[in-house]
Amino acid sequence: MIFLATLFSGLCAAAQSFSVTFPSALSAQPLDGRVLLVLSTDDSDEPRNQINDTPKTQMVFGVTVDGWKPGQPVTVDENAFGYPVRSLKDVPPGEYTVQAVLNKYETFHRADGKVIKLHMDQGEGQHWNISPGNLMSKPAKITLKAGGAAIAISLDKEIPPIPKAKDTKYIRHIKIQSAVLTKFWGRPMFLSAIVLVPAGFDEHADAHFPLIIFHDHFVDGFDDFRTEPPDPNLKPVYSDRFHLAGYNRIQQEEAYKFYQQWISPKFPRVLIVKIQHANPYYDDSYAVDSANVGPYGEAIETELIPAIEKQFRGLGTGWSRFVYGGSTGGWESLAVQIFYPDHYNGSFAACPDPIDFHEYTNIDLYDDKNAFYLYGAHKQVEQPSMRDYLGHTFITTKQINEYELALGDHGRSGEQFDIWQAVYGPVGKDGYPQPIFNKETGEIDHNVAEYWRQHYDLEHILETNWATLGPKLQGKIHIYVGSDDTYFLNNAVYRMEDFLKSTTNPPYDGEVTYGPRAEHCWNGDPTLPNAYSRLHYNTMYLPKILDRIEKTAPAGADLTSWRY
Repeated sequence: MIFLATLFSGLCAAAQSFSVTFPSALSAQPLDGRVLLVLSTDDSDEPRNQINDTPKTQMVFGVTVDGWKPGQPVTVDENAFGYPVRSLKDVPPGEYTVQAVLNKYETFHRADGKVIKLHMDQGEGQHWNISPGNLMSKPAKITLKAGGAAIAISLDKEIPPIPKAKDTKYIRHIKIQSAVLTKFWGRPMFLSAIVLVPAGFDEHADAHFPLIIFHDHFVDGFDDFRTEPPDPNLKPVYSDRFHLAGYNRIQQEEAYKFYQQWISPKFPRVLIVKIQHANPYYDDSYAVDSANVGPYGEAIETELIPAIEKQFRGLGTGWSRFVYGGSTGGWESLAVQIFYPDHYNGSFAACPDPIDFHEYTNIDLYDDKNAFYLYGAHKQVEQPSMRDYLGHTFITTKQINEYELALGDHGRSGEQFDIWQAVYGPVGKDGYPQPIFNKETGEIDHNVAEYWRQHYDLEHILETNWATLGPKLQGKIHIYVGSDDTYFLNNAVYRMEDFLKSTTNPPYDGEVTYGPRAEHCWNGDPTLPNAYSRLHYNTMYLPKILDRIEKTAPAGADLTSWRY
């Protein structure tokens, strides 16, 4: 038995390390960042593009470097934090493709006196594997073996810049430097937006238009707007997420249909805007002011939106502005309507991120002791983080936080739980976000949870302030979610609905709707399955928006210049 145990240990423990360097030709100066070493058994793509939170992920191991000099070796060994395999010593010997990436950090001297190091977005939406300027190695075939010598890897390539997007007849771009964000971060900070202008925009120079903010993750274009017919040679691809064959073809078909609607004579003439607000923590700021991420709410509301309305002839009034979006965009749509109730005339929030932290996905931040486990009298059960409508678990909350820990310490993964922590939480003593829970043990910090409750728990804010907020929000709140949301986001919506139904003086007069058996991110059309409904954000809310404008526009408002 002892012999078998020893043999098994020898077979399963590669215990081999890697020695990573970069040449002075790529940087003569020392660099800070996170070295991410990827091992893959899948030859379909480069290893750096195969790390994710799905069961198909390959392996990544992370090490933080400070003042790393050219030519100086950095060792990635069994002490590096790994995902989904915790340590290199647990990787079985065998054939792998290896690739390493340095996710560069910049030093920020913030206005609050904190000096921290983070990766600054380079126009890619905070994705370490494609961020311009990051260093990487060429993929290489290796053989891992127990007790083998350290494998040398050179980061001898640099990810190239992303070409600047060009304006077209319908898609325009705007970029401004934000004064308030520049002051907060201690370096120039910018906000951008992609604007879908209506047919006849240039010809009708005297027209002014309602403005619709389509909140979303970082996007580099309107992929849901296509002026060319679908590509007949496009090979259909099965979507694991939506359980649908040929979803890529459906996307093209629906995007082309939207274009045909957009240019039709009777289609509403409005501006649809997607904001680009990637930041040092994530691909998106959550569009609110935050102690860690900065005053993005103020910047968007008082700097970017007025600039958009000036350049693209928006009507520039609260009654003529609306917001919609799903997931992160769903939370943002509801949050900005609540935090800036006079700025918008309606919010359409699909599958919003947790809007009540009693149901932070499926964690009760106020009453639970641990974010990873459900405790019984004599056992603990690890809790899921992702599922399908049949209840199959794809990853647990513990595992998804291990994924984030591999990508970055101090909340620097650029992923979901870390950005929630950065946006909603206070600043820690070290200048980084104060953790809401221990990412290795799951133990919840209830003092931090109370801070979250008072500042960003949307249900709590509504319930506490309905006497003043209610009159400004009546008829403006619309929430849609699948009853089997992939990330359990329906749980918080149930609680929000219970409160909204109880409102009086005034009643909320909005809607909360559930899609039976629908996963993430169902957005409210009962006639469409989940995958299709995601493609209709830009059309399905417009009748409700136009009806709201007709009912609420003040006397003398411009209801004609944009109707041509």
